[in-house]
Amino acid sequence: MRQKYLADEVVSTIYFGGGTPSVLSLEEIRRILDRLSDLFTIDNDCERTIELNPDDIDPSYLNGIRKLGFNRVSLGIQSWRDKDLILLNRRHNAEQAEKALTDTLNAGFENVTVDLIYGIPGMSSLDWISNLDKTFSFDIKHLSAYHLTIEPETTFGKMKKKGKLSEIDEEESANQFNILIEKAEKAGFMQYEISNFGKEGYFSRHNTSYWKQINYLGLGPSAHSFNNYSRQWNIKNVKNYINSIRNNKSFYEGEELTTKTRFNEYIMTSLRTMWGIDLDFVERVFEKEGYDYIINTAGKFKDYGLMKQENKNLILTTQGKMISDNIISEFMMPGEE
Repeated sequence: MRQKYLADEVVSTIYFGGGTPSVLSLEEIRRILDRLSDLFTIDNDCERTIELNPDDIDPSYLNGIRKLGFNRVSLGIQSWRDKDLILLNRRHNAEQAEKALTDTLNAGFENVTVDLIYGIPGMSSLDWISNLDKTFSFDIKHLSAYHLTIEPETTFGKMKKKGKLSEIDEEESANQFNILIEKAEKAGFMQYEISNFGKEGYFSRHNTSYWKQINYLGLGPSAHSFNNYSRQWNIKNVKNYINSIRNNKSFYEGEELTTKTRFNEYIMTSLRTMWGIDLDFVERVFEKEGYDYIINTAGKFKDYGLMKQENKNLILTTQGKMISDNIISEFMMPGEE
């Protein structure tokens, strides 16, 4: 049903994620992969990633995943401290996480990425250092590290409202972010996006496509799609998603992207990366109006040392990355065309 959304482009990355794909059997995953091969032209050098939960996997499953053609594994470890994992409501413990990572590396996966969370209530800078040291003691090639955010209607949001949970203060947050950058650099990782660190040659090609506005198709409940002209998002509820398809009803919503929407999305994604805003690209795609708008907006941030220009690219400095959301919001072009 979605085959033509990418207009017969060759598929260069396949990513099983967004939920808990490791609950699928090897046979179920094989059927999905076979169907993708039937419907799309897939690059021989395709990056195939699967997100795995530490408590779902064993050596047999990992070997099966490898035989199915996956060449990249993302492990949602989150923390090496049991008390953090309990607070985060994760099913696994630190011992299971260590075994899962060891088994994944022993299964022959060269390209392994670990997910960590910092800014967790009760986590000190020393605890965070310990988490990073433990992570970098393994031969991984990529790390994604996200600051815990407490949204109003989530479990954490409700706990915060009742006074059962409090966010760590801004100074501690900034300190943990700086520790992350310093430790990752010493371990030979490059911060190619605010929350993503990879060794040379091991940046996530799939996620980089999002940030560089390369077209992508999202399949399954809650998945998003983008083809430079429109953005679509599937129904979140699994039962409603299935019933809509069975009853030939629309199973997604969408919007046509105006020039200003595309401009703002480009700013929002590009400024998070090590490549920053490509001024040549802006001038070519968004013409003089977009180019002038960026040059004028960037001036004060360059003066404050929050942004720097390297050749034809505008990039956030380390100090700028710490307040990236504020800077990005000031670059947003107001109004619609």
